[in-house]
Amino acid sequence: MFNCPEARLLVPVQGRFAGKFKDHPLKPLGSVLPHSIPQLETRRLLIRAHLATDLDPAARMWADSEVTRFIGGKPRSRSEVWTTIQRNIGSWWLLGYGFWAITDRSDGRFLGEIGFLEGLRDLSPGHEGTPEMGWCLAPSAWGSGIASEAVAVALDWFDRTLGTKCVCIIEPDNKASVRVAERNGFAWDYDATGPSGSIGVFRRPALAQ
Repeated sequence: MFNCPEARLLVPVQGRFAGKFKDHPLKPLGSVLPHSIPQLETRRLLIRAHLATDLDPAARMWADSEVTRFIGGKPRSRSEVWTTIQRNIGSWWLLGYGFWAITDRSDGRFLGEIGFLEGLRDLSPGHEGTPEMGWCLAPSAWGSGIASEAVAVALDWFDRTLGTKCVCIIEPDNKASVRVAERNGFAWDYDATGPSGSIGVFRRPALAQ
């Protein structure tokens, strides 16, 4: 159900230094710690590492109140977006997984972001230690199936590379993201309480071996 035959891993993940992290609470899963961030390709999308040139389109996306309506509830500043881009790159080094930029394969346009994180969120109950998936699209990419396409190929990489369970968190009224999550194997698990109220935690089991 979750295999994506059209997906192609363009840059292989290569483990380095994993043994140095074996006793660290945020150690990489298995021996995965890339020195190069993998790129994923579908018929329409190139999903790649963030570049410094992504700052302007990413800042425009995160400044849109409709984009952030269900993601934090308020627009983000250019400075906050720049910090997040740097965090996204660093996550790959620390954990062996992280976030990518979603781009249009035909013309390179920035369309959004997708990936996995260890958020250490202030939620009760929490899900520390379980990778959390997230995605966000610019309004120009809404309603075209790009979210489902990107989520499917990212999960295909996750299953082949890490193979563990993962979660995503979705605001109760974000019906579009709930549909994307459920279409890709997530199911509601419980409602957690955080600083901004209740949020749904959706869980996807580890890929059966």
